[in-house]
Amino acid sequence: MDDLDRNIIALLSGDARMSLAVLARRLKVARSTAQTRLERLEATGAIAGYTLRLGEQAREGRIRATVLLEIAPRSLAGVMTRLRAISQVERVHTTSGRIDMLVQLATGSTSELDETLDRIGAIEGVRGSESLIHLSTKLDRAI
Repeated sequence: MDDLDRNIIALLSGDARMSLAVLARRLKVARSTAQTRLERLEATGAIAGYTLRLGEQAREGRIRATVLLEIAPRSLAGVMTRLRAISQVERVHTTSGRIDMLVQLATGSTSELDETLDRIGAIEGVRGSESLIHLSTKLDRAI
């Protein structure tokens, strides 16, 4: 991956709907060059797909939380199976250190959050949890 590839990814991460003509113009390359590079990035999996990113207005009313989980040895697969079945779970990351798993949730109310936390805490193999409710987003550079 060279600078041109990184610039393509940077521009598309800001606006995934950008037309190929605009992309090429901003990169100061021929449209065919931009298209070839973009197709290669897609074919190699560097770009796995294009998605929608909700703005702050669309996220209003959603309560977001991060749950830090301690998992019993050899229980990760079973815990993951149960977490996949909970629609409020948006992301799951395994981690190193004291915490084994970081789970990001989004719910429509505090009561729904409470119920979701109870469901997660009741999963066999979950030894302990700590919940952090997101108050506001100060920086979001996620691609």
